[in-house]
Amino acid sequence: MSAPVTTATERLDALPFTARHRRLLVGSGIGWALDAMDVGLVAYVLVALRQQWELTPGEQSWIASIGFAGMALGAALGGVLADRFGRRQVFALTLLVYGLATGAAALSWSLGALLVFRFLVGLGLGAELPVASTLVSEFAPSRIRGRVVVVLEAFWAVGWTVAALIGFLLVPASDDGWRWALALGALPAVYALVVRRALPESVRFLLSRGRTHEAEAVVGALEESAGVPRGAAMVAEPAPARGSTRLWSGGLRRRTTGLWLVWFFVNFSYYGAFTWIPSLLVEDGFSLVRSLGFTLVITLAQLPGYALSAVLVEVWGRKRTLAAFLVGSAVGAACYAVAGSPATIVAAGMLLSFCNLGAWGALYAVTPEVYPTSVRARGAGAAAGFGRIASILAPLSVPPLLAVGGTGAVFAVFGASFALAALASSLLPERRGAALD
Repeated sequence: MSAPVTTATERLDALPFTARHRRLLVGSGIGWALDAMDVGLVAYVLVALRQQWELTPGEQSWIASIGFAGMALGAALGGVLADRFGRRQVFALTLLVYGLATGAAALSWSLGALLVFRFLVGLGLGAELPVASTLVSEFAPSRIRGRVVVVLEAFWAVGWTVAALIGFLLVPASDDGWRWALALGALPAVYALVVRRALPESVRFLLSRGRTHEAEAVVGALEESAGVPRGAAMVAEPAPARGSTRLWSGGLRRRTTGLWLVWFFVNFSYYGAFTWIPSLLVEDGFSLVRSLGFTLVITLAQLPGYALSAVLVEVWGRKRTLAAFLVGSAVGAACYAVAGSPATIVAAGMLLSFCNLGAWGALYAVTPEVYPTSVRARGAGAAAGFGRIASILAPLSVPPLLAVGGTGAVFAVFGASFALAALASSLLPERRGAALD
């Protein structure tokens, strides 16, 4: 006879995927897509400002990198705040911060003003991603948790595709096209109100704070949505072993090391490549409109990458899926390095886009799983924050690499970075189907 299902973890994991799960996933995913839209718009704004403000490559790099500096700080700070005040509260706050700052950036009157606004945007963006993935991961039943988190991450491709459409249709339309594009990026500030009112707080967080009655109400609502009898009254969750909440303790040191390295090398390659691809195409002689069109096609390859990753994380497991897509990303970057014709450039870019975003899906699936509830958001935020250091360095590295060996040298370095990320992924645990705590 099986043991009774009484703890919050057991009751959540015993549920099917319900309408309330779907509402949480879509609600968090919309915030994720708006985040991606904001990050993606920078690549198109850079192309326009390069001509309007006569920016040097170094100045373009600083516009891209300053946002990532804010994201590095925001990721670490957001994780700490989410473990202290709750996932939902901090999620809503991050949307408000970066939405308002993006709208303000549309009014920028100088390079200095734009840099200040982009840093503030980065604070909100950096905090939002690890908090949202932690919230969704803590609700998803363990048998499909990885797939659910990859689907959440797939909203990134939706937002990036919207950014590509805005960049293709709106940015070249007038001298103020880039301002209107950034103005659309203020939508997250409005959506923050929806998040604050419509999404539930994490049950695991509520229990960790002794808010048992609130946790019971959330789990009961999920059980009601599933059409199953309300579970027995909650019993206390087992406390983590003493010292296990430290990210660099003996039990967590190996996985923290692997996670930080993967986040660093993936960020370096992804943001270095996709922030600069439109500008590099212009630099290689393609027109602005044609360059933005190529980028749009390359971006569309992200969606099937996520779809395959969502299947493989539950079939192969997180580690094998992550490593496979990282190796594929390295191959895509190497192909882009030697591509010469428009057809080969687009094909290599699509392979890179497909594999890179599949890797991101697997990475976000595994990241919240490696830590206990008490430091889950903090651990995810710290890894993301360390990765953002690489995203600061990546755009700044492109101009000197271009001077040394052109586009080929740039993407050869990015390919090597993907390969190093694949090696680092071997340090991560495999948590497919395991309960979070």
